[in-house]
Amino acid sequence: MRLSFIFMMRRYLLLFIFVMSSSYAQTLSLNSEALQQGFCTGTFIEHTLEHLTQAHDPEHIGAYDSNGAGVAVGDLNNDGKLDIVLANLKGSNSILWNQGDLKFSKESLGQGEARAVSIIDINGDGWLDIAFSQNLGAPSLWYNDKGSFSKVYQKDINKPAYSMAWADLDGDNDLDLVTGSYNALLEKELRDSFLFSTGAGVVVYQQDSQGFKETRLIKDSQALALILFDVNKDNKPDILVGNDFAIPDYAFINTDGEWPQAHPFKITSRNTMSFDMADVDNNGYEDLFSTDMKPDFRDLKALAAWMPLMQKTYELKKAHTSQRVENALQLQSSQGFSNDSYKLKLDASGWSWSGKFGDLDNDGLLDLYVVNGMIDDVVLSHLPNNELVESNQAFHNLGKSHFEPIDWGLGSTQSGRGMTMADLDNDGDLDIIVNNLESPSILFENQLCGNALEVDLHWSSLNTRAIGAKLILHTSKGQFMRDIRSNSGYLSGDSARVHFGIPEGADLEKLEVIWPDGYISTIDTPSINSLTTLSREDL
Repeated sequence: MRLSFIFMMRRYLLLFIFVMSSSYAQTLSLNSEALQQGFCTGTFIEHTLEHLTQAHDPEHIGAYDSNGAGVAVGDLNNDGKLDIVLANLKGSNSILWNQGDLKFSKESLGQGEARAVSIIDINGDGWLDIAFSQNLGAPSLWYNDKGSFSKVYQKDINKPAYSMAWADLDGDNDLDLVTGSYNALLEKELRDSFLFSTGAGVVVYQQDSQGFKETRLIKDSQALALILFDVNKDNKPDILVGNDFAIPDYAFINTDGEWPQAHPFKITSRNTMSFDMADVDNNGYEDLFSTDMKPDFRDLKALAAWMPLMQKTYELKKAHTSQRVENALQLQSSQGFSNDSYKLKLDASGWSWSGKFGDLDNDGLLDLYVVNGMIDDVVLSHLPNNELVESNQAFHNLGKSHFEPIDWGLGSTQSGRGMTMADLDNDGDLDIIVNNLESPSILFENQLCGNALEVDLHWSSLNTRAIGAKLILHTSKGQFMRDIRSNSGYLSGDSARVHFGIPEGADLEKLEVIWPDGYISTIDTPSINSLTTLSREDL
């Protein structure tokens, strides 16, 4: 590990002394040219990106190449513009360097064989690194030397992993790693060498000055999704694992270095493909959304394609009453969790992969976007080209627990898998990037407009982007909460830059930042339509 002496000393000092901190903010105006030039068209504009995620045999795509790969966003060269990293199954992974004005230059980054992507500062040097989970092996780590990447072999991160997430799990101000394996894929490809091995499963890697210490929580997993979510509201990240097939989802509670299992949800998705967490109803509690496979009954053409699969799905649903083949939205209140996916009509969105929340129209309410599609030469052999063609789905949050499907130009049918959101042109609204399978990746440029506040956090600890922080924006029209995390959705990484949409006519009163160690910073009357960089230095 490339840890400087001063950072190692800080690690040990934090265990013994109370750390005083100071913080200072820098504010830049977000690009207003879109408003001045009349680019607020009320829709998204689709742009093709220079990346194609390929299956190993495009003529015969079967399990598990059909699962595709992820995408992540982050400022890799510290120039103030967010770059894109796309994983690939067969071809090379890609970095798309942001040149401004939604123009990108491509750099190939090693051979593919990749699934999930994270963009995080692993070694705390102020430059964002890249981690890929692999088809069959342990994650590969690419360290950033001022914009130049080299692959680093980390011998103590060695278990096969499909999904992953990063955060400070043990409160020592560096990033730890959680991984989950997809054993069905490992058994298919490795056969006896996996069946008679020590296995994989869900593994916690806790970082210290010597490297990473491994703790395996459970051996059996089909972990398509993994997110670090505070289940019991004790301000520590717990582990949620979304499993495919009959294995139920797992919840492991962060308890003084131990990880006991819990069962916080009465109903879960059966084939959990992705997780996202957000305060959907603005009540101050984070909610949890998971995607699964359930046809949208409004789409008659897609419904006809689903018919040969539906009887089998129905039988599975009857056999597992606590697991349902549908999306789940676990709304949280002081009384606990309640699955309100039916009530909000979010239970069915198609053969859904990445589902994520974001305030797409900058009205203070978090909307939902879900990407769909499937290609499989066995399961879908009754369809042309063995492909289930379904539109991606956007759901507009109208408030008071009311979502409505909306077009917004987001109904692509290009077989999406990984997806994330970020402001790529610094104009104050969230753009969307989708990593499709056997179709070029897509960037959806947001031209809905509206007012916004964006925030970048920088911290002089080894957790330089403050992953795990909570941000609360106080306005004259209510409070809005956001968090910083490494990964959510399906195999995809989140930008560390936080986005708040601002309701029309709202005055900004205060921004409150709760750092991962509990320290609180405040900014009074933050500027609307600005990017605020808040830097914290431990003294």
